[in-house]
Amino acid sequence: MITSTLVPGYDIIEVIYEGINTIIYRGISHLNKQKVILKVLKADYPTLDAITRLKHEYKITENLDLEGIVKILRLETDKNRLVLVLEDFGGQSLKQVLSNRKLELLEFLNIGVQLAKGLVSLHSHNIIHKDIKADNIIINSKTGQVKLTDFSIASRLSKEKLQLTNPNQLEGTLTYMSPEQTGRMNRALDYRTDFYSLGVTFYEMLTGQLPFQSNHPLELIHSHIAKQPVAIQELNPEVPKAIANVVVKLMAKNAEDRYQTAKGLLADLELCREQLEITGTIIQFQTGRLDVLSQLLIPQKLYGRETQVKQLLEAFERVSKGSCELILVSGYSGIGKSSVVYEINKPITEKHGYFINGKFDQFKRHIPYASLIQALSSLMQQLLTESTTELEQWRNKILTAVGVNGQVIIDVIPEVEPIVGKQPEVPQLGGIEAQNRFNRVFTKFINVFAQKEHPLVIFLDDLQWGDSATLNLMQILTADSESKYLLLIGAYRDNEVTPTHPLIQTLEEIEKNNAIIHNIVLQPLEITDVIHLVQDTLKDNTERVNTLAELICNKTGCNPFFITQLLQTLYQEKLLKFDFTPLGYLMNKENNQGIWKWDIQQIQAIGITDKSVVELVVNRIEKLPQSTQQVLQLAACIGDKFTLDMLSIVNEKCSVSTGKELDAALQAGLILPLSEAYKIPLVFDEIL
Repeated sequence: MITSTLVPGYDIIEVIYEGINTIIYRGISHLNKQKVILKVLKADYPTLDAITRLKHEYKITENLDLEGIVKILRLETDKNRLVLVLEDFGGQSLKQVLSNRKLELLEFLNIGVQLAKGLVSLHSHNIIHKDIKADNIIINSKTGQVKLTDFSIASRLSKEKLQLTNPNQLEGTLTYMSPEQTGRMNRALDYRTDFYSLGVTFYEMLTGQLPFQSNHPLELIHSHIAKQPVAIQELNPEVPKAIANVVVKLMAKNAEDRYQTAKGLLADLELCREQLEITGTIIQFQTGRLDVLSQLLIPQKLYGRETQVKQLLEAFERVSKGSCELILVSGYSGIGKSSVVYEINKPITEKHGYFINGKFDQFKRHIPYASLIQALSSLMQQLLTESTTELEQWRNKILTAVGVNGQVIIDVIPEVEPIVGKQPEVPQLGGIEAQNRFNRVFTKFINVFAQKEHPLVIFLDDLQWGDSATLNLMQILTADSESKYLLLIGAYRDNEVTPTHPLIQTLEEIEKNNAIIHNIVLQPLEITDVIHLVQDTLKDNTERVNTLAELICNKTGCNPFFITQLLQTLYQEKLLKFDFTPLGYLMNKENNQGIWKWDIQQIQAIGITDKSVVELVVNRIEKLPQSTQQVLQLAACIGDKFTLDMLSIVNEKCSVSTGKELDAALQAGLILPLSEAYKIPLVFDEIL
């Protein structure tokens, strides 16, 4: 026994873990003598972020008693601190177990089966854990009972689109993190991220080491998104090939190639255990053979864009060797311009480069440099999360480049000031002279970040709404002989640009200076690509899918965004249904699964064309609660990005009320959170 004064109402038996923000104790309640685990915020005055995490962890599994999940009993307050009270079933972390001994194969399978059952429980309640690792798996070595714990970053959103950010700001544990959770995979995150993290954990259990190890965060991220780990059987020849195949499937880079359901994983692990117990050996089998997926998951990989992606990657490779280039990606709205551009994240990570992006707004054309400011502000925020030593290096580099003109940059990008400090005022100049000074200083500022050690990619979206100042600056950057290791990418809707448009005139001027410009024009998908997309979505390669794909292609003009919206609508309107019946099994008996069914005449009759598919999105919005629709209208007036504080002011309500009104739109995937801050109003019943 340590003391009973650390947490009033409890006798503390031991300290289990001490982190930066929390301490975890094992204790006994004075009230009922119940053994409990206490998770306590360390600080006397904890940050809002720390409070939110603990409250969120309580809220997300509140009143749930799930198999394989450590039960949260209550949330208490001790003066200014919060105390999360959890059940204690006499366990220790898997990390501690692995540090002391090697697991037997049957023990591994017993643990794996229980973890798979835990994921079945979680995912059936629409909860994504997002931080599965050996530290968060608790085992009672005497009873063999296994449970998952720590839901501080878990999510109830069906899908999250993570922003590209400094690795220091990523939520989760980098050594266990799925490729999409790094924010550098051009993929949204869903429940299948848990399968990857579980695969990493299985790898560690079977080999005694993590699949990827590095002290450099970007190297770890690149390993997750692009490299294959050493084969399990090379490190531990005793592991049967069948089990190694299960881990390989769990750790697939693309979520579509992993297990699609925890039940499918559970079936494979139980088969392995059954074979081992009965025969003493495990025979190879097709992994995922019972992976029945009854919910519609549209693959996020790109179809029919291999040539365009290759052009983009080749341009970045040239830039990495010292060139400066401009790439223009054009096509109709929804054709996939941004999706193609974001494929460049993988090589950028490998080269330790920077990718920043800004988006022009149709109603903010009068604001000069708005999109560039947006892009560079995010870069400054990334730098501010780096160590004091690294930050000092950036300060020296920036000041060396801009000299006494630092205030010129700060006036446009205020986020620069916390890095370089207060700067002297600059002399007032006439209009043309001031503009020339700004262009010169800004070019030098950009060149600080575009270096051999870290190439810079700037992506400006919706160039058809670009302001003249930004377009002029693009021309100056491409013409500057000192611009190297810089790739400018602009995307625009070519159907909204005429020969007299300022963008076209700027491009003509750039070409006169012999600058390198590449044009990537995106056309609608070919019918073969649409067929592949629909086949992958429905997990059906039979001839009957071709007819459906052709109909979808005709109704959407083969526009990728419209195709996904139509598929989602067909599913929501029950025009696409999953058949679990024996007949469905017989139709797809090769994979031992049910099958998707539809009536082609019913779909033909709904009267949707490529010109009215946009109405599908409108219909989804109209199904939201009226209060959510109203707050979305206000958010749209602010722009494509907004903060909850700003929206609350416009909405004339507190942030808690506004956040709760937005929640239905978040759940529907119609808006995407840019950070974990969206959880704050959802865990508080009143303003702090």
